[in-house]
Amino acid sequence: MITLRRRLRRLVRPTALERRVASFELGPDDLAIDCGANVGDVTFELARTGAFVHAFEPNPDAFAVLSRRFEGRANVQVHEQAVLDRTGSVRLYLHVDAERDAVGASVGSSVLSFKGNVDSERFVEVSSVDLAAFILALERPTSVLKIDVEGAECPVVHRLLDTGAIDRVGLTLIELHDRHIPELRAENDRLRDRLESEGLSGRVLTDWH
Repeated sequence: MITLRRRLRRLVRPTALERRVASFELGPDDLAIDCGANVGDVTFELARTGAFVHAFEPNPDAFAVLSRRFEGRANVQVHEQAVLDRTGSVRLYLHVDAERDAVGASVGSSVLSFKGNVDSERFVEVSSVDLAAFILALERPTSVLKIDVEGAECPVVHRLLDTGAIDRVGLTLIELHDRHIPELRAENDRLRDRLESEGLSGRVLTDWH
């Protein structure tokens, strides 16, 4: 009954995430990429439109949930990789609460050892993907790209700009983390300035949340 009530409430009053994804007006002919998918809430809403979704998540505990959630879904492909500006391997530092709640705390894991809520002594080695190269290798343009990778966004976006991969993306949504990671403020401001100077502020948005 609770599940039914929730479904009925959503029909009448969609969540903020549902409203935002609906505004993208995606359909079966579209391609979307979710970087930092975690357990797949954004992936789910993107896939519900019929679009094909590539979902990237490096945290092994979150990825286990993500892969189970979309097993058998023809329009979702999951990737157990960190999204960076290079291909290789990298340390993923775990949230300070990871031992107590591995999945719940997985959203805070980061490749940045100085991020305030990670344990710099606890990490896992994960593979990384060069997002720009991935996008350039796709057979069709990407309609919507979401990047929320816990502080590693700037190098990724600069490489998208440097390689021209950004021109194969319709709308890019970025979560910048300088509110919570003060060390990133100058770097994030430089990215914002670059986007404005190159006339991209309208389709590369830095206010995902």
